[in-house]
Parts: sequence; structure tokens; C-alpha cells
Amino acid sequence: MTTITPAWFITGASSGLGKALAEAVLERGWRAAITARNPDALAALASRHGERALTLQLDVTDKTSIEQAVAAAEAQFGTIDVLVNNAGYGYLAAIEEGSDREIRAQFETNVFGLVAVTKGVLPGMRTRRRGHIFTVSSLGGLVAFAATGYYHASKFAVEALSESLSHEVKPLGIKVTIVEPGAFRTDWAGRSMVESKTVIDDYAETAGKRREATRTGSGRQPGDPVRAAAAIISAFEASEPPLRLLLGAAALTIARQRLDALRENFDSWAETTLSVDFPE
Repeated sequence: MTTITPAWFITGASSGLGKALAEAVLERGWRAAITARNPDALAALASRHGERALTLQLDVTDKTSIEQAVAAAEAQFGTIDVLVNNAGYGYLAAIEEGSDREIRAQFETNVFGLVAVTKGVLPGMRTRRRGHIFTVSSLGGLVAFAATGYYHASKFAVEALSESLSHEVKPLGIKVTIVEPGAFRTDWAGRSMVESKTVIDDYAETAGKRREATRTGSGRQPGDPVRAAAAIISAFEASEPPLRLLLGAAALTIARQRLDALRENFDSWAETTLSVDFPE
């Protein structure tokens, strides 16, 4: 999609990939509504770009907050051309260790909040018959590991919702791209991470080891948010953007391994699979 000065709406823009993308968009001379639960964290970035940058308070779990932020962005810019659903966080817990309250909070932000923001922006895009929605999923939306099962479940949901959405809105001139980063040097595994307080010894060698590896790897991940932002912009500028955009060498390698494992699983049980239909 191309417009002269597209207006972006970016959730979770105070740090990590969201911040890097906001900076990249504004440096290109485009407009951006940059949002966070604490808009004070956006002030320094916005101050460098004048009226092209609009800072907004946004809690994706609060419907009123969403309505007010979307209305403010459209009032300022007259349009939202690009939505980036970036707000979200991780949760470390074996499935049995997960707290009901924390599990529901994970889905409220990562899934239901994302849906609410998308539904808030879609009416304007439908009216204008144009737009591009970027949903930040994860490599963890394609493959699951121990200790992050609930996070994976939220991202698998985001993948399905976004793929369905892509079929629904394509005839209306709206594009959808699912962004699937691997490990990036952001706060995801650091201060943004939530951990279950329940720890069960029987999972020490599975979920326990992955918990520890996730903590100790924070700050040393290979992915660069600035380069990821450039990749997202390249997808925006493409005449035929991808439905899925993997980010990082590890993401590509593991995703390909996942495809191979699925094919092997399906092929090895093909006879049983085919045996259940009524005979022709």
C-alpha cells in the first residue's frame, strides 16, 4: 500500500519493537499515533516530530480507552492507514502451574485487546476501502515450547483470527500481515515478562529449564528491533505484502523444522487418516 503521508496507529509503542517502528515511521516523514498505557514514556520521541506524532494513552483491555484513542487519531490525521497491533507480553508457567487470573489477563491483552483495537479501526478502513493491518504474533504462534504454553495459545489464536480477517477484508482493499519475530533484544523476556508463582518440581527438567534459559537469555537475543522495523516497513511498501512475515534467522529455521515435522506426522499416519471416510 502506498499513500503520500500514511497515518499509522501503533499499540505498545513505549519500548521494544513498537518503539523502534514508531521511530522509523516518523523518521520517514510519515504520521503516527503512538500509544501506551503510560503516554509520558512517549514524550521524548514525539517531541522530535511535531504534529506528525500524536501520543495517546491506550489500555487495550479498556473499551473506552480504545474508542477515545481511535477517535483522537482520526480527528488529528483524518485517517488511520496502518494499524500495528503490537501490545502484548509473555507469561512463564508450565500448564499446570498457570494461575487462572494470570491466564485470563494474558488473553485479555494478547487476544481480546487486539480484537477490540482491530474492530475499532476497521470501520474507517472499510469506508475508505484501504488500509493495512499488521498483527505482531510470534514464532511462538507457529510452534510451542515448554513453559510458555499460555503465551503460545494466545498467539495461535492471533494467527487464526488474522488469517480469517485477511480473507474477509481483502475484497475491501484492506491488507493483513502477521509478523512472527523470533528472539529479539526487547523487554519481552525481561521486565515485561510475568511468571507464575507456582513452581512444581516435577517440571524442573522441562518448563523449569526453559524458564531459566528465557531469563538468562534476556538482553542477548540476536534480533535487532530497528532492523525488524525496517522489515515491517518494506512489507507495507510492497505491492503484494506477505500474509506472514517471519523475522530472524532462528525464526525461519524453526518454522521450516515445524513444517517438516508436521508433514512427517501427517504422512506417517496417512493410512489411518484416510480410513475414516465412508467408502465411495
